[in-house]
Amino acid sequence: MTKEKRKKSWDIWSCHIFCVTLPDVKIITPILTISGSDGIGSSGIQADIKTITSLGGDAMTVITCMALNDGKGMKWHTLHEDVITDQARTIMDTMHPKAVKVGLIRDPLTIKNIRDEIVGCKRIVCAPGIFASDSSQLIDDESIQAIITYLIPESILLMLRCNEAEKILGMKITSNDDMLKAARELKDMGAEWVMLRGGQLADGRLTALLYGEDKAHFFTSYNIQGWKKHGVGSALSAAITTRLGMGDDVPTAIRNAHDFVHSRVVYAVSNEKQSPRAKDIYNEMISLVAEFYKKEHSVAFYADKLNITTRYLSQVTDKTVGKSPKQVISDYIINEAKMLLDNSRLTIQEISDRLGFSSQTMFCKFFKEQEKHTPTEYRR
Repeated sequence: MTKEKRKKSWDIWSCHIFCVTLPDVKIITPILTISGSDGIGSSGIQADIKTITSLGGDAMTVITCMALNDGKGMKWHTLHEDVITDQARTIMDTMHPKAVKVGLIRDPLTIKNIRDEIVGCKRIVCAPGIFASDSSQLIDDESIQAIITYLIPESILLMLRCNEAEKILGMKITSNDDMLKAARELKDMGAEWVMLRGGQLADGRLTALLYGEDKAHFFTSYNIQGWKKHGVGSALSAAITTRLGMGDDVPTAIRNAHDFVHSRVVYAVSNEKQSPRAKDIYNEMISLVAEFYKKEHSVAFYADKLNITTRYLSQVTDKTVGKSPKQVISDYIINEAKMLLDNSRLTIQEISDRLGFSSQTMFCKFFKEQEKHTPTEYRR
């Protein structure tokens, strides 16, 4: 090849180099969780990783302690404060997480050090885990005071169970008014938003409260056992943190996180006596119901989404929870209807529209079939 031809060939090749279009690169949102390690994976760091990853985040971790259950009781091994602080410093300096969840930290000096490392993050969710699900206290009073002093003032959202709020404030919470008073006092400590969970203030219901920007919103659930499952609170706080990191404001993050946890954790079936295939199909059905219940109420729709027949779906739900798929869907819708009737000022027509009914008459007929009284009678 002559020198002139080589030059011409190079010019053509170099032109192609500059015309190459790079493929789109999906940037995964880094989310940091700071908490204890639970070897069985139902709570703590392991559960947070699952939740963050499922929502599309990139999970970063700082381990503060390790829980070991030898069958005789829970044993705790707390990492040295320098080890915990070094973990946090490394993650913050190199990965720059978009949101941080602060869970269980069992030492007051470590709490202060962690605050110093994460203070630059705009989205800090404080979910300290003062009490375990069996109501045993996990941290000492000095650590609680450190949380009040160092973490709450830096938090975009403070998440506590009602018994934890009682411990911090030295008051009893026995009514919705008590929850509201407690939330106001906690917000005065510096948190932008406060979420109180686990207020069983009425028979058969579990109440939560979100308070911020001088607005209060109560949530009610009839699935008490579901929301009290071990690890549900941890999953919820991790999901909220992830959604905040992805750009949601606090109310939107909570709504999106609630929908995720409601379908994946609260209504999930984990009975080992059920076959894995049936359990997986049922859990996937509930996830689909959570996504589409406002538009679709038919069994055929969900069976089609699952790529199975309606007959097989009936076998699955009967084997798993002893109900028909139609009743599973109806139970989900009726719970949502009750929450709207209890906690909103929406009219019956507006609730009917929101839940996907063709008319208010159809909604009232459905509600009466399920509850033996009309929505108006229920609201009284």
